[in-house]
Amino acid sequence: MAGQGRITAVLGPTNTGKTHLAIERMLGHRTGVIGLPLRLLAREVYDKIVAARGPRVVALVTGEERIVPPKAQYWVCTVEAMPEGMGCDFLAVDEIQLCADPERGHVFTDRLLRARGLYETMFMGSDTMRGTIAALVPGAEFVRRERLSTLSYSGSRKISRMQPRSAIVGFSVDNVYAIAELIRRQKGGAAVVMGALSPRTRNAQVELYQNGDVDYLVATDAIGMGLNLDIDHVAFSSTTKFDGRRMRELMPNELAQIAGRAGRGMSHGTFGVTGEARPLHEEVAEAIMNHRFTPIRKVNWRNADLRFGKLEALIASLEEAPTDPLLMKAREADDLGALKTLARDTEVAARASDAASVRLLWDVCRIPDFRGISHNEHASLLQGIYGYLHEKGRIPRDWFARQVSRIDKIDGNIDTLSKRLAFIRTWTYVAQRNGWIDDENHWREETRAVEDRLSDALHARLTEKFVDRRTSVLLRRLKQKEALLADVNDKGEVTIEGEFVGRLEGFRFQADKSAEGAEAKTLRQASVSALAPQFHLRADRFYNAPDTEIDFTEQGGLMWGEHAVGKLVAGSDPLKPSISVFVDDEAGPEVAQKVERRLQHFIDRKIAALFEPLLNLSRDEELSGLARGFAFRMVEALGILPRGEVAQEVKELDQDARGALRKHGIRFGQFTIFMPLLLKPAPTRLRLVLWSLSKGLDIFPESPPPGLVTVPAGEGTPEGYHAMAGYRAAGERAIRIDMLERLADMLRAEDSRGGFEANPDMLSITGMTLEHFADLMQGLGYNAEKGEREKVKATPATDAEATEVSETPEDTTPETTSEDTAVEAAAPEALTEGAVAEDAPTEDVTPEVEVFYTFTWGGGRRQNANRRPQGGRREGQGNPGGKPGGKPRGKPQGKGGKGKPRNEGAKQFSARPPKKEKAIDPDNPFAAALMGLKTK
Repeated sequence: MAGQGRITAVLGPTNTGKTHLAIERMLGHRTGVIGLPLRLLAREVYDKIVAARGPRVVALVTGEERIVPPKAQYWVCTVEAMPEGMGCDFLAVDEIQLCADPERGHVFTDRLLRARGLYETMFMGSDTMRGTIAALVPGAEFVRRERLSTLSYSGSRKISRMQPRSAIVGFSVDNVYAIAELIRRQKGGAAVVMGALSPRTRNAQVELYQNGDVDYLVATDAIGMGLNLDIDHVAFSSTTKFDGRRMRELMPNELAQIAGRAGRGMSHGTFGVTGEARPLHEEVAEAIMNHRFTPIRKVNWRNADLRFGKLEALIASLEEAPTDPLLMKAREADDLGALKTLARDTEVAARASDAASVRLLWDVCRIPDFRGISHNEHASLLQGIYGYLHEKGRIPRDWFARQVSRIDKIDGNIDTLSKRLAFIRTWTYVAQRNGWIDDENHWREETRAVEDRLSDALHARLTEKFVDRRTSVLLRRLKQKEALLADVNDKGEVTIEGEFVGRLEGFRFQADKSAEGAEAKTLRQASVSALAPQFHLRADRFYNAPDTEIDFTEQGGLMWGEHAVGKLVAGSDPLKPSISVFVDDEAGPEVAQKVERRLQHFIDRKIAALFEPLLNLSRDEELSGLARGFAFRMVEALGILPRGEVAQEVKELDQDARGALRKHGIRFGQFTIFMPLLLKPAPTRLRLVLWSLSKGLDIFPESPPPGLVTVPAGEGTPEGYHAMAGYRAAGERAIRIDMLERLADMLRAEDSRGGFEANPDMLSITGMTLEHFADLMQGLGYNAEKGEREKVKATPATDAEATEVSETPEDTTPETTSEDTAVEAAAPEALTEGAVAEDAPTEDVTPEVEVFYTFTWGGGRRQNANRRPQGGRREGQGNPGGKPGGKPRGKPQGKGGKGKPRNEGAKQFSARPPKKEKAIDPDNPFAAALMGLKTK
């Protein structure tokens, strides 16, 4: 145990600068070796020394990584990979208290007993090792280092209330992932650090935390081994762990090693528990805060003086018990377990027949079980490698390449990539062994490249799953009080610092719906502040936009393109609605006022254009008396008045007043008084919106589809809706009021008392079948009596007959009473009002039943029944279409066409040919006289 040079033990709690001191002391010597407990920490120290002295003089040696420049002076290694017999000037071992670790303790103990520098040796670790080091290393000097900051216990705290810059510690992969997912939902994301991660993945995750992209770190107890991070608080999600054999409670000194990561330099730190972890006992918390722990009385040991003559001798030397009472035999490690398993194999035992073969087998058994599948699976892999090395002296290139290529895939989830990383570590370790494979440098680079690709893919998956980069970026910018740069594309998608945060719909920001809780609040807070300039730019563009880009909906909404920017609200006058804008408060009052002014201009111009006749009527100062009062009623009713509501006012209007009103386009119909220009689809749509506003309706009824003469009357429609829509309800359907007036002109020419049938013009105007027309007529106050009669459907005529029929007078075309009118009227053999030709062959006639309706007035005085149609003609002489100057339908009635219409009663049709008259008897004197009269 005797050593060379000065031996110093620098002991104390975490955050005392022990590792930093060792690096400074090593760089003060010409050569040096430092052993660290973790590959991750070794990489961190290597980077620091490279930054100070350059890569040409610094070597990095771990189980899976070997960077050794030709003129290496300083060696940074894991404790297991520390080279022996180098004769370096300085040697240091960090975390020396791991001598008590059940799994790796024997390695640290061996370095404590046998590793020495020529001029200086330094051991760094917990003060609990003072007594053991003093006993095992006589002459060692002790340096006590005090913590640079205080560490205090803060009790239990929910993860949702965890302060920023906190590390939450779990002791299983599943626990770490579950906590990280919870923090992502509530806090925007967390970085993940575990001992199984490759240095590249770990460094990338730590960078997320260190640069402020996330404020939370979820880690295993790997962070307790010297990783220096800016952590203010450490929270334990559990105080128990599986140590490889059983679940056990963590010792106070183990908790202190992890909790001590809180606080860095002069910054104070806190620790506590979270989740399902029970609060720490008071004495445990006191011990951690005051750094008082039970001293380590014994350390693990395994014999380093191995005998390689035979397998049995090697196993026996590894199982020797220590003689010093401070040393205790280490439990069986994985390498010894693998050696015993392979020694029982007949083929392996036969191969290991000499010292060189036994030494080779031991080297193979020391390959770590990175995969962790099963003991037998690992032993099988080692057996294959040993077979190749013993038989061929090298691992076959093709076989090794196949193992690596199977792993070189970056698809899959986090678990899949983690397993591949564990697998590639095995082959990286094999590639680092000298003489095991041809072209070692190539395969070292290749396995390292595969590990880097898998590391990058794993980092991407971890970040994707556990970090919302958008929220983390915004939080960092807000925290640093930097100006956020927002951009809005032509689709309204808002990105801030390149991250999608939501959409700008008009002048309202809609945050991304995937964000919830605190994340959504952060998004909105950051977004609205960054969007302030965008709101003003958009308001200017909207104010200068043409009216064609703005429209109103049938529910009173105001749209700019596809986005709602406001709505109409009732004003003091139906034709003067007000505006309510949809503008976020964060946009400011200036933007809201500009949007409101532009929308008011739009709706005012829209009303002025679509209701120009009505507005001209209201502004006509020449109207006076009753005409002016009636004009006010028309404006108030938005251009449509059911005649029944103003019958008395209409009756009181003289012809001059009516003429003055007609000049403005007002039509006095039998059922409705209206302005035909306002029945077009655009005015109708706007009229219904304005009317709904004035009535205070919650849901505005929609305007009927344009171009339809009749629409379903519907049930539950607000009172007055049909009139505002330009229709009048009659039965199950509603008819457009202008077409209703044309129908009324036709009906005045019919005998409504004696009864009449619908003619084709009536059906054509309404676009109805006979049955629907009957329902309409009943809705207008007529009685409809249904009847049946036979109709004749003749066979097709010959060409000669068709020519003869086509030359018949126009008035011989039969009146049609059903929707089959056009077909029957086009038939050349259609019956006339008179008798059919005597020579018509009765065998070609097929009798069928025909339905017809006879309409009579239902009683009471018809509204405006005696008025003259517009155009000055008397009733019965008007144009059916109501157009001035048109020709009257049919022939004049009575003599000279001046008398009253002749009431001929309902016309009758017969499906039978008339009976032949009896022949006149020439012997009868009266018959002879009658024949004489006929011949005259």
